[in-house]
Amino acid sequence: MIANPETKYKPFIGVKLPDRQWPNQQITQAPIWMSTDLRDGNQALIDPMSIETKLRFFKELVKIGFKEIEVGFPSASDIDFNFVRLLIEENHIPDDVTIEVLVQARYELIERTVESLRGAKQAILHMYNPLAPDFREIVYKTDKAGVKEIAERGTRWVKELTATAPEVSWTYQYSPEVFSSTEIDFAKEVCDAVSAIWQPTPENKMIINLPATVEMNTPNTYADQIEWMHRHLDNRNAIILSVHPHNDRGTAVAAAELAVMAGADRVEGCLFGNGERTGNVDIVTLAMNMYSQGVHPGLDFSNMDRVRKLVEECNQLPVHPRHPYAGELVFTAFSGSHQDAIKKGLAIQQPDAQWRVPYLPIDPADVGRGYEAVVRVNSQSGKGGVAFLLAQEGGLQLPRKLQIEFSRIVQQVNDSTGKEMTAADMLTLFEREYYQANSPMDYQRNFIQSVGENAQQIKIDFSHQGEVYQVDGQGNGPVDAAAHALSAFLKRQVEVVDYHEHSIGEGSGVMAVCYIELKVDGNISLFGAAKDSNIMTAAVKALMNGVNRAISMV
Repeated sequence: MIANPETKYKPFIGVKLPDRQWPNQQITQAPIWMSTDLRDGNQALIDPMSIETKLRFFKELVKIGFKEIEVGFPSASDIDFNFVRLLIEENHIPDDVTIEVLVQARYELIERTVESLRGAKQAILHMYNPLAPDFREIVYKTDKAGVKEIAERGTRWVKELTATAPEVSWTYQYSPEVFSSTEIDFAKEVCDAVSAIWQPTPENKMIINLPATVEMNTPNTYADQIEWMHRHLDNRNAIILSVHPHNDRGTAVAAAELAVMAGADRVEGCLFGNGERTGNVDIVTLAMNMYSQGVHPGLDFSNMDRVRKLVEECNQLPVHPRHPYAGELVFTAFSGSHQDAIKKGLAIQQPDAQWRVPYLPIDPADVGRGYEAVVRVNSQSGKGGVAFLLAQEGGLQLPRKLQIEFSRIVQQVNDSTGKEMTAADMLTLFEREYYQANSPMDYQRNFIQSVGENAQQIKIDFSHQGEVYQVDGQGNGPVDAAAHALSAFLKRQVEVVDYHEHSIGEGSGVMAVCYIELKVDGNISLFGAAKDSNIMTAAVKALMNGVNRAISMV
């Protein structure tokens, strides 16, 4: 930490709510869910989704059970505009699903947005503008009256322009951006002014969305803000109160749960929490948290692996192996005592009885999973599963960077075959890739001797293109000396980046395994590996295998 936080940062002062009621509430029914994967999530991707990918994602969201889906920002992107038109014109939107689009409070943008939605059965037009002090003073260079006028004027334009498309059943949504750091009384003032212009009724409600655009506060502070607005907003019975928590402090799930307890009717978020910076609130975790407490979320995650795979492919972002409910390893125990407790619990668990299995908060079968005492690896598996299987099958303890490198090789094989790889298959693949990389140089033997206080010399015999060679080199150890010897022979720079070793077996049958990370000519580092009864021989063979792999990749 370089800065002094006492002078550089200040705590956010929340609303005073001494009679808060939310701590005594329980979540007994699911909120309205709104997926923003195709808009907020999409805009946070390094490579935004194509129209084809967005359509695939949209269909999965419908299958999961979302009734409200934010599909884009049509005034800001031709791709988003065309995607909205495709959904409408090709009848991809079920009658019970409402699409939502986002727009800023500018006339020409609202006009373009309304054009994108013509012909839809129902649509949510979501307009926002910033109210928070930093945005007023730094971005807009105006005061409270100035940003309030933006909200009021934009709402009048929305009302005017949506009237030109009467075939659409319109819902208006307004967001005071960065609500989480806006003065609470001013946020209410603007929301009430917007509501007064739109004139919602209990039969035709509008949505007031209160975003933690940047998560500024502890979850309880956000809950206080939501409860205060819930209790003080004008015409509350004609308003759907929505929240849109971001995860800058890492507490978006808790903030959303407390916000629902505080009176929120609706939650906006993304599957697995994708979104700007640290992401939006994770709807998968939120929904499954409710499920684990006996409340059906109204969303179907009975095939969690399918959902995870689709999101990873569409977003080109991995879901963490330890992600709650969906992670590759969340129902797999590595600890022997954990495995024992789980097996005992499963042995006595009755199908219709209350779930009581140690270490498992839900039945894995409810999300299409099983208890995997041994990890099974397919094309969606990560380095953790690969490393675990190699350790179980062959006693290998791969360093982390080698886990990443080899898991890519495993995935390539699985992608080409379309089949699951067994532990034995994986060990064979590892040995073929790393132990048997004997071209162009085929190791035969080596001789090591000390030539000084801190220097060693090595002679290496190997065959190359049908000829037998002996090379020698000196260094501060056998591996360093071998790297110099190979550099001289190949007339290329061989550099050792890292070195790991361990033993396998016991007694007279013990074998040494070496993993060497290296570079040839300064290129991207890769690994060589080998095993032998002699640790120095294993090291030299690992280096040569790595050099052979590097040369073969050129």
